[in-house]
Amino acid sequence: MISSIELSTLSGGTLKKNVPLHTMTTFKTGGPADYFVTPETEESLVRLVRRLKETETPYFVLGRGSNVLVSDAGYRGVVISLRPHFSFLAREGERITAGSGVMLHELAGMAVNAGLSGLEFAAGIPGTVGGAVRMNAGAYDGEMKQVVVSARVLSADGEIRTLSNEELRFRYRGSAVSDEGLTVLSAVFQLTPGDPEKIREKMDELMQRRREKQPLEYGSAGSTFKRPAGHYAGGLIEQCGLKGLRIGDACVSEKHAGFIINLKNATSADICCLIRKVQEEVRKKTGVQLEPEVLFLGEF
Repeated sequence: MISSIELSTLSGGTLKKNVPLHTMTTFKTGGPADYFVTPETEESLVRLVRRLKETETPYFVLGRGSNVLVSDAGYRGVVISLRPHFSFLAREGERITAGSGVMLHELAGMAVNAGLSGLEFAAGIPGTVGGAVRMNAGAYDGEMKQVVVSARVLSADGEIRTLSNEELRFRYRGSAVSDEGLTVLSAVFQLTPGDPEKIREKMDELMQRRREKQPLEYGSAGSTFKRPAGHYAGGLIEQCGLKGLRIGDACVSEKHAGFIINLKNATSADICCLIRKVQEEVRKKTGVQLEPEVLFLGEF
């Protein structure tokens, strides 16, 4: 395990110990990370990742925490945040380059202000560019695959590469980034000119649909399960009569059965148990095995 002194020196940024992660995830649950670091530069991040591998120290790159369930026991390793130092935005013509720490609503905001269309679907997704590229985030018939030209990524060996759209191997809720354990440093987006007023209207329309159909007032990780072939997870869960099912303060949303929410004081264990209960009931009643979209961090 790497020492805190070496961690601090390598990262060149902020180092904190025993940092509670419940404040950094949208589920609002989870215990502390042994170490939490925010590297200031690409060079310091490369040095850090290489040394973590050499010392066999576990690490996890955390974005907005909108697709992560952290164990109540926390994470025995190093959590790396690329915010705020990897949160740059630059536009050249119809292309925008965004650092991995940029929030999707910030990226979509730059696009609409520049009269560029293509990111309307992303405005309401509560994640970062890095996480979105990793999982090919999407909504309302839009996804990262449609707009990402290339991404600069860092391997676990500390090597930086630029991957084209094709090399990123985007698929439903996955990519080469997730397959190979890569870290996104930045991404280039190709957009198309449009009327700023109409682009904003489309964003507002999609946001209104989100508010009407999703339980945004509660902590959650968005859609809890991936869409199974030929079905919708929420539809299967509702069909099985599981809306409102609770374990502690974890609950299958009455508003949208595809969401498991934290009513107030749920633990990660409550949420994990409810996920497994839903999987069990849906498999038993329909024969369909639901696969979580949520990443589990730490021991469960």
